[in-house]
Amino acid sequence: MAGGHYPVGVTIRLYDTSARQIRDFTPLKPGCVSIYLCGATVQAAPHIGHIRSGLNFDIMRRWFEYRGYDVTFIRNVTDIDDKIIAKAVDQGRPWWSIGYENERAFNDGYQSLGCLPPTYEPRATGHVTEMIEMMRGLIERGHAYEADGSVYFDVRSFPGYLTLSNQDIDDLRQPAEEGITGKRDPRDFAMWKATKPGEPDWETPWGRGRPGWHLECSAMAHKYLGSAFDIHGGGLDLIFPHHENEIAQAKAYGDDFAAYWVHNAWVTMSGEKMSKSLGNSVLVSEMVKTWRPIVLRYYLGTPHYRSMIEYSEEALREAESAFARIEGFVQRVVEKAGGAVEPAAEVPPAFAEAMDDDLGVPQALAVVHTTVRQGNSALAADDKEAAVARLAEVRAMLGVLGLDPFDPHWAGETDRGEDLHGVVDSLVRLVLDQRESARARKDWGTADAIRDQLNQSGLVIEDSPQGPRWTLGPR
Repeated sequence: MAGGHYPVGVTIRLYDTSARQIRDFTPLKPGCVSIYLCGATVQAAPHIGHIRSGLNFDIMRRWFEYRGYDVTFIRNVTDIDDKIIAKAVDQGRPWWSIGYENERAFNDGYQSLGCLPPTYEPRATGHVTEMIEMMRGLIERGHAYEADGSVYFDVRSFPGYLTLSNQDIDDLRQPAEEGITGKRDPRDFAMWKATKPGEPDWETPWGRGRPGWHLECSAMAHKYLGSAFDIHGGGLDLIFPHHENEIAQAKAYGDDFAAYWVHNAWVTMSGEKMSKSLGNSVLVSEMVKTWRPIVLRYYLGTPHYRSMIEYSEEALREAESAFARIEGFVQRVVEKAGGAVEPAAEVPPAFAEAMDDDLGVPQALAVVHTTVRQGNSALAADDKEAAVARLAEVRAMLGVLGLDPFDPHWAGETDRGEDLHGVVDSLVRLVLDQRESARARKDWGTADAIRDQLNQSGLVIEDSPQGPRWTLGPR
């Protein structure tokens, strides 16, 4: 992927949840971008709704890098949590065994859909020392207190509380926390939970216990990005209580924390957020057995990150067909050119303008498809030079979106089926030879019947100057 393309006067704009509007992005450090993304809570394997967040922020990261920024991208792992502990009890397994198994499943999911690895991927359990340090500072500053071995944040001690979610503290209802005792105010939240029999615990100045969810991210963001960083991201469902409580802890501790808050929308089924509790999840590990991973990336990554995606097989088939049109163009130009075509040094201006405007991927994708149509017209006119130029632009744009078919990451997609492809190719060639013989003797009925039969089998036959060739059609 190209980099260093930051024209004078161009500004990237992002929707900032805290400001409730699109803002010009101004980095804290010129030429650098620091991003903290709330990653997986690893109580179960990921569904496509989980992976969407990682994919959306992967596209953001790629665009910043294309624009010439040096990006530090942190995506944490919450590997200790009430749900993980409950799963361990239900399954009679160690809590860390469940966490590690699902952490690997998440990483497999991110990797299969072409997400670049984060700069650092810290685990919550590896940062208890930093959490203790933050709690100690908050207690000293009068923002937190110990009760019955737990440590709570005093929400009324922090005047800026609830500005992100725009709520009134008098109307606030914190999510219930089972077994919590000693709160001064029911709205206060637990930063540290006193130990219970059979649960994992760590030693602290206030007794043994385990972290609260919100404290983990405040401490890890501080460790890896410092007291101030550019962008904090996550799903819409994290705005309250998680991100609101992160802000309270970090700012009361003395950090400036995040300058911009960016939230992605959900993948829904029947209008409801995809979640395991609803029993409507679609596991990534299962989806990739049915759909090509690059098609799944196209499906999840091409809607605007702030738009809900209503999951359906029909929508996936549409994504598959749309990407097949792009791939078909790429293949035809490569054949025409007699070899690989390198990506252009710059993406088209209209594509860049769309991406600069709050990562407008749908508008950027429209530029891709327009360029493909122009390239196909050039092929039809036998204008090799124009067709190659359009392919170079298409490759540059697809590279930014993580969808370039020639990227080494996607090479494995064809490698896995290479042996089978060879067998199918030999069989199809026999049938195509029969069709060519029928065409040679002007037996158009037989030739058309053979082509129709192949189409019904899911193969698309195209007659090119080099002879007929086949591709897999959409489902």
